[in-house]
Amino acid sequence: MLKMFSTQLSGLFKRIQEKEEFAMEDGARLLAQAAVGNGNIYIFGANEMNAVAYEATEGQEPLKNAALWPLDRPLDDLSETDRFLIVTRNSTDDEAVKMGEILVEKQIPFVGISTILEGHGLDDLADVHIDLKLTKGLLPDETGNRFGYPSSMAALFVYYGIKFTLDEILEEYE
Repeated sequence: MLKMFSTQLSGLFKRIQEKEEFAMEDGARLLAQAAVGNGNIYIFGANEMNAVAYEATEGQEPLKNAALWPLDRPLDDLSETDRFLIVTRNSTDDEAVKMGEILVEKQIPFVGISTILEGHGLDDLADVHIDLKLTKGLLPDETGNRFGYPSSMAALFVYYGIKFTLDEILEEYE
């Protein structure tokens, strides 16, 4: 079972890399504006996607100028040089969409990471959106259902794609 999961996960990473490479580069450029312009990169992770927020702020190699943004914190003290990274399982997540709508209203650019679902969502609001392409579990069960839904692993893969590009941009800038 683990071998099948590993194979499917590798395929997912490859699809994301092939289809979302330019969006990850654009996302890195947008976030670089904060790092270069003395702003902050605030990260909001919904539910299990806090894994990305914690990796970016508390991991072995934290993202420059990154800080967690808790949902209950007011958005009053943002500057025009701040940028956001919103990470959620699905593009229609209520908390993420609400946060995105507030950022659009306040004209704070942001990157969204989520699986695109039908309906008004994060992908419609974000300046740059990266699709996780994870609409169902990776493994079939005996009854035809699917399980093994590694949303945080996929989001961390995307995060690292953004981070590596952002680090390269910042090296060139310095």
